Amino acid sequence: MITSFKPADTHEPSGENPFLKEYTTPFGVPPFSEIKAAHFLPAIEKGIEEQNKEIEAIIINKQQPDFENTIAALDYSGSLIRKVNSVFGNLNSANTNKELQGIAKQIAPMLSAHNDNINLNPKLFEKIKTVFDKRDKLNLTGEQMRLLTEKYKDFVRGGAALSGEKQERFRQINKEMSVLTLQFGENVLNETNDFKLVIENTDDLAGLTPSLIEQGAETARDAGLEGKWVYTLHNPSIMPFLQYSAIRSLREKIYNAYVNRGNNGNKNDNKSLILQIVTLRLEKAKLLGYESHAAFILEENMAKNADNVEKLLMQLWEPALKRAGAEARELQAIIDREGGNFTLQPWDWRYYAEKLRKEKYDLDDEELKPYFQLENVKQGVFTVANKLYGITFTERKDIPVYHPDAVAYEVKEANGDHIGILFMDFYPRESKRGGAWMNSFRKQYIQNGKNISPVITTVCNFSKPTATQPSLLTFDETSTLFHEFGHALHGLLSNSTYYSLTGTSVPRDFVELPSQIMENWASEPEVLKMYAKHYLTGETIPQELIDKLQNSRYFNQGFETVEYLAASFLDMGYHDLKEISFTDVSEFEKKTLSGIGLIPEITSRYRSTYFNHIFSGGYSSGYYSYIWAAILDADAFEAFRVNGLFDKETAASFRQNILSRGGTEDPMILYRKFRGADPDITPLLKRRGLLEE
Repeated sequence: MITSFKPADTHEPSGENPFLKEYTTPFGVPPFSEIKAAHFLPAIEKGIEEQNKEIEAIIINKQQPDFENTIAALDYSGSLIRKVNSVFGNLNSANTNKELQGIAKQIAPMLSAHNDNINLNPKLFEKIKTVFDKRDKLNLTGEQMRLLTEKYKDFVRGGAALSGEKQERFRQINKEMSVLTLQFGENVLNETNDFKLVIENTDDLAGLTPSLIEQGAETARDAGLEGKWVYTLHNPSIMPFLQYSAIRSLREKIYNAYVNRGNNGNKNDNKSLILQIVTLRLEKAKLLGYESHAAFILEENMAKNADNVEKLLMQLWEPALKRAGAEARELQAIIDREGGNFTLQPWDWRYYAEKLRKEKYDLDDEELKPYFQLENVKQGVFTVANKLYGITFTERKDIPVYHPDAVAYEVKEANGDHIGILFMDFYPRESKRGGAWMNSFRKQYIQNGKNISPVITTVCNFSKPTATQPSLLTFDETSTLFHEFGHALHGLLSNSTYYSLTGTSVPRDFVELPSQIMENWASEPEVLKMYAKHYLTGETIPQELIDKLQNSRYFNQGFETVEYLAASFLDMGYHDLKEISFTDVSEFEKKTLSGIGLIPEITSRYRSTYFNHIFSGGYSSGYYSYIWAAILDADAFEAFRVNGLFDKETAASFRQNILSRGGTEDPMILYRKFRGADPDITPLLKRRGLLEE
């Protein structure tokens, strides 16, 4: 029976807290139907108590500090906190409510203080340093040496070497930021949910496709507005509306609502939060001896420093901006030709780009979507994974899920051995934040010789099925599904020992390699013929449409690259500051983007006030990671192009050297082991059509 998470009141419910006993569910997945909101806080408190005892046991151990009794013991500690927080964090992202959001604001400072108590414990740090100082004499494996080195660095970066007064300020900063970043994300979700574009006149539906009109009617019915049409700021609603609506004033209205989320001077306004967050981040970095937050973050990434990031971004920015300018002129020419007496604006871009795509390539999303039924695309990624790695995916209806939309799969090796569990959750709802992501309810690791199998989740926001048709994806959404599935493989195929190093526990600019390389298979003609079937007839996508897709692969790449890079520059603008000299977030954003020459027809993919990646997620000073990893994935996929899309040896090498290794070795070393050389940027420039002819 499928069960779903239904939060109860926050008073302690009767019965035993499910977090405080062994799960009896299949494969030990969380028993969502048993978990109530009131269970989280007591379980976190118990987890803190237990880990404090584990830390104390390490400290009072009379034996000489060594890898097992200090480093490994520390890594295995805190299992109850991980157990509880993984469930809480996933639910607060994918199925939240006011109750959970309130609990989050209690839990965040508690965990911040607890982590600081560990990182700033002088006796514990002394033991870690003792082991670190004699590391070359301990005959450690490569993975053990990596864990020791990372733990030592974590403590130094966590303030262990600071003096008492500075440590207290360090604690306060972490506590404040834990709440501020939560509030930022909550505000964005509120702003996204609060806006509805209500259409009452059928004339105002001009240009919209039949499926989009039906979607709007169903959204209206769900909102109690029978007989009207409603469009929202969730991507499956706003993006096709901007693409097809012929009513310019409505495009402008919904677009401005989208780009001004968190910037409306109301209770959800994020500007003061941004100023507080960047100020605290800089202060923390300076306490640790870094000149900027970016310097602190990038030291641990492949990029190493802000200069390298800037160099990469500029290498792409100039050709992308040139191409985007040419694209803008083409769109303006259509406006002029049609007698439009106005200059192209950001809310016009998608509408006229769609016209241009039809004109140039005789291709539009409505022609493609019938071949990309969600169920078929899902089977497509399963087939690709099976052909590459021999693994299989079997739906399990006996496994509890946290929401009725989520589906559970057991993942097995070719020989039938259990690998892990994969949840997939595809549709938007008000309890789910926007975007798409992968996370884990349990990571893979090995303890006492026993392999702990992973429980992974992928979450997306695709259009729901309507009364007359199933969920049909655009090709961009299809690529998103492949992308998140690549992250899932990184978590599922992990084969490492220590929790801190397994799965996606890698630098931000490496973590996107497994996800982005998967996108390549989505558009390969051989693969399209495997999964792209018409949802009504079962007909395989015709070669003519595949040719159109291939021919249009460079289309709008200037726009897409420029809007992404602009957001990357904005991220670095905030976080490479050596001093906070601005007080007006809007002015700072405007100055930063005009400074790089962003053309007025294009808006940064994320404006500051809804830039969840950097102000509520883990991508501060790291949004560039997607393009850094794009260099890796374009170069890595060349190995499959040369050897064969499903070449077993190449796939085995990618699994062995990238997917299974997590953070057990320096990522560039892992990459070289797979590719045999450093990555080359040329395949990426070629793929995006940015090479000079």
